[in-house]
Amino acid sequence: MTNRIDARSLPDLIRRPLVTEKATFLLENNKYTFEVVHRATKPQIKAAIEDLFDVKVVSVNTYNPPQKERRVGRFAGHRPQYKRAIVTLAPGDSITLFPEV
Repeated sequence: MTNRIDARSLPDLIRRPLVTEKATFLLENNKYTFEVVHRATKPQIKAAIEDLFDVKVVSVNTYNPPQKERRVGRFAGHRPQYKRAIVTLAPGDSITLFPEV
């Protein structure tokens, strides 16, 4: 069984960059945090980041937070499931998250 990476579906795997206090501290170590599609694998995330931003990815760490419950009146449900990916870039590479106008 081979995992083929379809280049056309790569941009759809990355939802948005996450800007939290922890993610800001990780920027000093050349690590960027993204929210990705729940079914995305590490090789797919690596290929998507390299394709979108033209950088060299050294490693990808993923984190699946637990699904939180949500209640609206008497109806109970869950918040949407998501996955976080912490991407470590090669020294000298960077991603511009806040472009200057």
